[in-house]
Parts: sequence; C-alpha cells; structure tokens
Amino acid sequence: MSNPVVHFEVVGKDAKKLGAYYSSLFGWNVDANNPMNYGMVAAGEGGIAGGIGEGESNLVTFYVQVDDPQKYLDQAVKLGGKVVMPVMAIPGAVTMAQFSDPEGHVIGLVKA
Repeated sequence: MSNPVVHFEVVGKDAKKLGAYYSSLFGWNVDANNPMNYGMVAAGEGGIAGGIGEGESNLVTFYVQVDDPQKYLDQAVKLGGKVVMPVMAIPGAVTMAQFSDPEGHVIGLVKA
C-alpha cells in the first residue's frame, strides 16, 4: 500500500471517560501523561497506534501517511471534499491536516 493508515483517533467531550471505556473494553493502555492530555494508545501486535482526545464534536477517524499533506488536501477538495483542518505542524510531533469526504467522514493526513 503506497499510503498506509498509520493512526486512528477517537474524539469526544470527555476524553478521560472515553479512555477508561476503551481501556476496559479492549485492554488498551491509554497514556494521557503529556502536555495536551491526549491519550496515546500503543499499537498492539498487528495493529496501528492511536489516540483518544477531547473536542467539540464526536468523531472516529483514521490518518493516512502521505509525503505532502497539502497536495493531498488540495486533491481531496478537488474531488469534492472539504478542509476540516489546514496543514499544521505540532513541533516535535507531527505535521497533519484533516478533510471531510463528500459524505462528511473526517479523514486525517500525516506527513511521512
């Protein structure tokens, strides 16, 4: 696969409660000990890493690794999608963006 799915994310109004829920349900170790209180979920055997965070809207999304997030964001819009979050760099962590497809599903892009 040329652009693999490399991260998933669950966002809701109470990240701590969501983290406890998924930890109890699937046995995930959710580590929110970071400045953003973002619950990092380690990749299990054969799985991908993810995160549980807090936000205004409830969503479950996945992130696709690409070489140029802006190029893919522009292409997503050209094909009928909409920009949800423009390309942004989180220093020391990741460069990312989000778009919604024509039916409103939110998809993330992360720089390879």
